Amino acid sequence: MTPFGQPTHDVTDPTGTEAVVRALEPELLFAVDLEADAMHAFRARLCFLQIGTDRDIWLLDTLAPGVQASSMAALFADPLRTKVFHAAQGDLQFLAEAGVRVRGLFDTHRAATLLGWPKVGLADLVAEKLGVTLDKAHQQSDFSIRPVPPQMRTYIADDVRYLTELGRLVSAAVAGADIVEEVQLDCERLTDEAMARPAVAPFAPKIPRTIPPADQAFQLAAGTRLHALRLAWAEAADVPMGRMLSNAAIQELVTRPPRDRRSLARTPGVRGQVVREHGDEVLGLLGALRAAADRGELPAPPAPVRDPRRRHREEALKEFRASKAVERSVTPSVVLPNPLVEQLAATPPVDLEALRRVPYLGEKRVRLYGEALLRLLAEA
Repeated sequence: MTPFGQPTHDVTDPTGTEAVVRALEPELLFAVDLEADAMHAFRARLCFLQIGTDRDIWLLDTLAPGVQASSMAALFADPLRTKVFHAAQGDLQFLAEAGVRVRGLFDTHRAATLLGWPKVGLADLVAEKLGVTLDKAHQQSDFSIRPVPPQMRTYIADDVRYLTELGRLVSAAVAGADIVEEVQLDCERLTDEAMARPAVAPFAPKIPRTIPPADQAFQLAAGTRLHALRLAWAEAADVPMGRMLSNAAIQELVTRPPRDRRSLARTPGVRGQVVREHGDEVLGLLGALRAAADRGELPAPPAPVRDPRRRHREEALKEFRASKAVERSVTPSVVLPNPLVEQLAATPPVDLEALRRVPYLGEKRVRLYGEALLRLLAEA
């Protein structure tokens, strides 16, 4: 078999799924990717689970009856088997929702980022490290289409075709840079945080504190109500909510509310379909909320609670990691990734034992920086 010429197997029934499990039993490293219809549906569905080894590629059609990602749960939960993903965060959330928890993750995107490589996209890495050009034309395709067009099938398979070999190359670079523990901890954090796909967060417009209280109250209420409307419209049409109104469009509407359909149509980001189908509703809502705000009937946004020392601690930690990164010839995130900076600044530990209990900090960082971090946090 020529390099990267693995045969691709379509898995469309439970019997095929069982065969994949049996084939993976002896494997200690395999590649994983997922495809969903997130660009085309209100509530995205998992459409494919792709698994690749050096010898075979399987495309599990998770829209087919009886083909479930949960059939891979035991293999994916085994920490002794390395699962190579690229930019795993969203995929891990889909898997968690399906009842699959991943252990033994190696994320080539996260590792390449910590290595400080200038280009960390899958296509970039495959081109640079393996000399292969990936066709990314189907990146935003509707993966729920059945039957699957041949070119889309090739695209789906290629997302894992090169990933095992790429994983080995990136892993070797990680070892050469002496950042194995740091990458492992970041991958553990990704898997632990992916408990499920997050619920749709409420929209929070950016409200300047310098504008009058009535304007602040209007912008808060209008942003909240427009977000609720776009969710309802999107669910009814089964499209992503951003296809109705993007966050940027809502920000424009609450900052410079239109007074008629013509000015609504000129608002950046507002689609013609929204103007035609929901224009009167939007204008009526904005007008009513503006009047209520002027009458003092809407609550102003609560004043933010600020810890004046926290910001100072964050800046001190960022300066610290930058200097240590230069000493070690690593990226600043190897010394302290942003989540750790935020955690240490918010709740500074007072001794080494407390420092060791900080999630995802690790023994290596405690050994290298522990005493210095404690002094810095005590003085900041």
